[in-house]
Amino acid sequence: MISKDILEPFSYLFDQEILNTILEVATIKTYKKNDIIIDIGEDLRHIPLLIKGNIKVLREDTDGSELLLYVLESGDTCAMSLTCCMAKSVSKIRAIADDDTTVIMIPLEQMKSWFDTNKSWRSFILQSYQIRFDEMLETIDTLAFMKMDERLFKYLTDKVKLSASTDLEITHQEIAEDLHTSRVVVSRLLKQLEKQEKITLGRNKIHVVDF
Repeated sequence: MISKDILEPFSYLFDQEILNTILEVATIKTYKKNDIIIDIGEDLRHIPLLIKGNIKVLREDTDGSELLLYVLESGDTCAMSLTCCMAKSVSKIRAIADDDTTVIMIPLEQMKSWFDTNKSWRSFILQSYQIRFDEMLETIDTLAFMKMDERLFKYLTDKVKLSASTDLEITHQEIAEDLHTSRVVVSRLLKQLEKQEKITLGRNKIHVVDF
């Protein structure tokens, strides 16, 4: 059974009825960094509520290259998985643990029932849709209107805000995959940012100076 303490991040979002039912019907799953939580084409039976860590949500093109859509933090859920669940379709995204991560898995049937009968849950779902939609618009704007060096620096500063640390343990290849570009381009632009004294580079580590 889930401990009441685990639900603390959601205590201000849901009424007591929802919290009590989660304790009864939900399950907890833990993932290591880079573990796949939801994969493209997967038949979804549960939706994740994130209680610890961060989750990257990505799309994949026909060549297998990935594009980062948004990152989930504690207290979030994935609007894309909600949409697939409601439509009874397979997942169109890949969700990957960006850190050691713990999620509460809520059965699809329960989620649908709450949406029809519980105001606090319905408000949470609709707000989640709006937040994720805004983040996807920001991703589109970044792709359409920002140069790659600007995209890279924004990516790094967003990482700093998520991790609450100016020291990022990440490889050039991981950045390239998230930004849908090549490692060579990332390495070159990181060197430029270092010359501009916005970052300092180490082995698989980046210290962000200016953010």
